[in-house]
Amino acid sequence: MERLIEILEDIQPDVDYASCTDLIDGHYLSSLAIISLIAELEEEYDITVPAVEIVPDNFNSAERIMKMIERLQEEY
Repeated sequence: MERLIEILEDIQPDVDYASCTDLIDGHYLSSLAIISLIAELEEEYDITVPAVEIVPDNFNSAERIMKMIERLQEEY
């Protein structure tokens, strides 16, 4: 989780990723930031994020992003 928060902070600083639960709904992450995040996640965690996974529920918090990463790692 620590590395994930570092990645998020590199893409969009000035957000409390440890407690924020509305990264998408609260407009903390733009669509370009999400694209950058997905590219970083795929490289860092050796996963592929399919288009069906790119939904607000999977990206609204660092915890939800981590759960998606873990699920994708198990599937592949």
